[in-house]
Amino acid sequence: MSYREEIIFTNTTRNRNGKSNDTHDNIGDNHVATSLETPLRPDAFQLPDEKKMEIIESKFREIMETMGLDLSDDSLQGTPHRVAKMFIKEIFYGLNPQNKPKISVFENKFKYGEMLLEKNINLNSTCEHHFLPIVGKAHVAYISSGEVIGLSKINRIVDYYARRPQVQERLTVQIANELKSVLKTDDVAVIIDARHMCVSSRGIKDEGSSTVTAEYSGKFKENETRAEFLKYIGL
Repeated sequence: MSYREEIIFTNTTRNRNGKSNDTHDNIGDNHVATSLETPLRPDAFQLPDEKKMEIIESKFREIMETMGLDLSDDSLQGTPHRVAKMFIKEIFYGLNPQNKPKISVFENKFKYGEMLLEKNINLNSTCEHHFLPIVGKAHVAYISSGEVIGLSKINRIVDYYARRPQVQERLTVQIANELKSVLKTDDVAVIIDARHMCVSSRGIKDEGSSTVTAEYSGKFKENETRAEFLKYIGL
């Protein structure tokens, strides 16, 4: 093998961290999560949003040009800016903790002690392996330990954690952990039923399947409570 051939071989089989690309393909194709927390660098928020958008716009312009697209066309010339704005301000706004919804809790004055369920919450997220959409529904329930939150705040929590590159298992646990922290109760259940475009539009190209993940804690680990929850959401 010549020196040039060896360099090409090395670059195509290992990334800059020394990991095999085969490993990366296996993780991505099998949608494997590697951490409970969203992987972020320590300096993730040193750059202001406007600077991040400027960099992404430049890089995405290069990607489009590399694919052979003519960015002088009226339809395409604004695309790099639109993509940069979408990444930072819209579909990935949940990466920045400054965008975390402000959640107020209230005393459970009615002494409501049964399950409270918010079901069919619209969920729009992005697969971190291929940056393709994850679209589905989230069902969230809790039993008050003395405090309650406004119903819309549950939706906001779901949306905040969804709006980042995600793995569905991690997203399910992150929503549950946030509710347990806010409500000071372990009695929380979360189920997500979602379709992954990285499954339906590439790879196996299965358009009919969906992925269901669940996280139960506290009283929801008991068969009776869990069965009641599943009956309410129709699973």
